Amino acid sequence: MKRDDAMMLEPLSADELAQAAEGARRAASVILLRDGAQGLEVLLLRRAEREGDQRSGIWVFPGGVLEDGDAPDVPSPADAALSARMGLPAGAWAYVNAAVRECAEEVAVSLDASALHYFAHWLTPHGIPKRFDTRFFLARMPADQVPRADLGEVTEWAWLSPTQALAPETQLKLLPVTRRLLRTLAGWACVADGLRWAEAQPAPVCHMPRLGRDARGVRPVLPEEPAWAEIGRLDPTGQGHVHADLQPLRIVRLAPCLRRVTCANGSVMTGPGTNTYVLGGPGQPAVVIDPGPDDAHTAAHLDAVLAAVDSLGATGVGHILVTHTHRDHSPAAQALKARTGARCVGRAAGHPQGQDMAFQPDVAVQDGDRFTPAPGCTLRALHTPGHASNHVCWLWEEDGLLFTGDHIMQSSTVIINPPDGDMGQYFTSLERLLDEPLTGLAPGHGFLMAHPHSEVRRILAHRLQREARVLAAITAHGRATVEALVPDVYGDVPPARHGLAARSLTAHLLKLAAQGQAYFDGDTWCRSADVQVRLAK
Repeated sequence: MKRDDAMMLEPLSADELAQAAEGARRAASVILLRDGAQGLEVLLLRRAEREGDQRSGIWVFPGGVLEDGDAPDVPSPADAALSARMGLPAGAWAYVNAAVRECAEEVAVSLDASALHYFAHWLTPHGIPKRFDTRFFLARMPADQVPRADLGEVTEWAWLSPTQALAPETQLKLLPVTRRLLRTLAGWACVADGLRWAEAQPAPVCHMPRLGRDARGVRPVLPEEPAWAEIGRLDPTGQGHVHADLQPLRIVRLAPCLRRVTCANGSVMTGPGTNTYVLGGPGQPAVVIDPGPDDAHTAAHLDAVLAAVDSLGATGVGHILVTHTHRDHSPAAQALKARTGARCVGRAAGHPQGQDMAFQPDVAVQDGDRFTPAPGCTLRALHTPGHASNHVCWLWEEDGLLFTGDHIMQSSTVIINPPDGDMGQYFTSLERLLDEPLTGLAPGHGFLMAHPHSEVRRILAHRLQREARVLAAITAHGRATVEALVPDVYGDVPPARHGLAARSLTAHLLKLAAQGQAYFDGDTWCRSADVQVRLAK
């Protein structure tokens, strides 16, 4: 099931932000808002067409680069307060002055500087010829003024609702950052809503797209896109050579000793497909993690896996590590073993439902077991039951990268399906990861993920929030079946997926029952406190 949050981005430290902003020109932009007949409207300007200008003809908010005269004459309490909010030692009011000045120059609108509300901070990606470090502000359009284009930098202007501006039929040429900010504005009913939101939110985090490559060519990849963290790890200087999509049979170099090949089994359940990871180095047998399903694409997939082995200079495959025996992860192990003579490492299925019962490991892995397919590449087993009773994650000890199988997936919550799946064990296995020295996650579905401990905490918080909904739902119903509870607990999930949601809901109920907070009488669920009241009567 799709995750509740679309984007998770940790704030950059002061040193990281200074490094990311190096060489970027400081700029300020003001988002002018008004209440129109149909709701919130925003002022957009069309920049003049200029040969060789990448920003030619685009629609933007008023704004521009800071000038020397924008700096405040003397320190002030207002500047100190805004500087603290913007993460600057001093001088934040220069951005306000620049925003006010640009608004007057471009559209002849005079603003009171004190009426601006700090809203967002974006950096242009590394690899772009002209980079900008831009702070965005919100302001209400003065009722007694009318915009007027300067006919120099700006050729026309328009008041549009955010939804109109984003609509394909409007055919506006927009920067990715403009689209992203308009999507936020689209959630507001009126100007007052937006200004309250800006005042109430924590200090805005700096966002920086990264250049990635897909079928559209090289383009900015926004922080909420799945490939963003991986691009930062593999291409920190913005060369634009890292793929922003996952394509079957493509061999992706993640590190000198690490490759990834994605299976051609993409679906609602598997996302872009199951990832197979290959670790190794010259002169030693490689290790393969999760060779994938046994289907019509298996032969071609294993060809690609063996090509990845060759790209490492490894001498064949020594071991096949299986994180768990769900049918999209382990069945191809038998075919790969037949082709290479490798030994299978993992745990046999603990329950037949949805499992690859044919998988019988040559080595029954134990928590803490280690394999070293190359110097500096030691893999340690972490038994992590929950999604499956036989689930094992593998930690690359020297690097801190964790191969998560289905313990943690990107862009989706993991389904916990009893009786083999166990929500209580899942919580315990997640909490265990908080004590491990992790630097990143290599999921069984998706791209490399950053901030592993924060991701674990986010999942735990999400599960606790869902658990609270479960308790609220059974309290409201008194007694109810799982099917009756699903719409209340998973109302944010499309009805077509309620059958899947019912599995995790059952897992939550069983966990609550084990904790003495819920009771099942064979047909319906209720709060344990309700049972005690009835027994007392």
